[in-house]
Order: sequence, then structure tokens, then C-alpha cells
Amino acid sequence: MTHFSRLYAIVIDAPRPDHEATVAFWSGAAGTQLELVPQYPEFHGAKLPTHDMLLLAQGLGDGPPRVHLDFHTDDLDAEVARLEALGATRLERAKNWQVMRDPAGLVFCVVLDRPGTLSEDNAVRWD
Repeated sequence: MTHFSRLYAIVIDAPRPDHEATVAFWSGAAGTQLELVPQYPEFHGAKLPTHDMLLLAQGLGDGPPRVHLDFHTDDLDAEVARLEALGATRLERAKNWQVMRDPAGLVFCVVLDRPGTLSEDNAVRWD
């Protein structure tokens, strides 16, 4: 099925006790204030200056600190299937995103974007 997707976010995953320090550090390092994401209070984020990408800091309930990437898409099922065909595997489905693992074992997410956000101007069209 025809759909759009793009690599859109860099996510710093930190254990909850380290989340505040992580937000402060990456805000300073990136030169932009990572603001609380109201609908998802475990996230702070901002668009990177001079880029069309997000930098997010996520407070984890458990697990080691890590970095993961997010793909945004206008068709979650089609994008997940496309990435599975390339060798990714599904881990768990959340609200409007799918957690996956690449062939090397690295975790990444596929996130359903708001309708009308993705187009030929800012994403790849997959037929």
C-alpha cells in the first residue's frame, strides 16, 4: 500500500532517576530547551535547531540507558510490514507506535504521525 515515512526522532532513553539530569544535559548540548510533552509526561523534547528532526529524552521505568531512532509514518501497518520485509522484528505495540528490533538487535520505533503531516516534501513515498 502506498504510504509515507521518514526517520524523524532521536530518542535518549534514561532510567527515571537520571531523567532530569539527562534533559538538562541534552538541552544544553543541543542548544535547545527540551520541553515536557504534555500527552506523554515521560518525554521531553524539541525540534533540533537547523534540522527537521526531533530530539527526545524519555524516562524509562526500567532498562539500561540507550539511544533509539523513531520512524514516523502515515500508515503504521504498512510501514511495519515494509521494515519486517527488510529484516526487522516486532517487539510490542503501544498506543500509536510499534516497538521493533533491527537485524543487529537494536531497538527502534515506528510512530503513526498526524494525518496530513507527511508528504512528498518531507518524507519518502513507498509504493
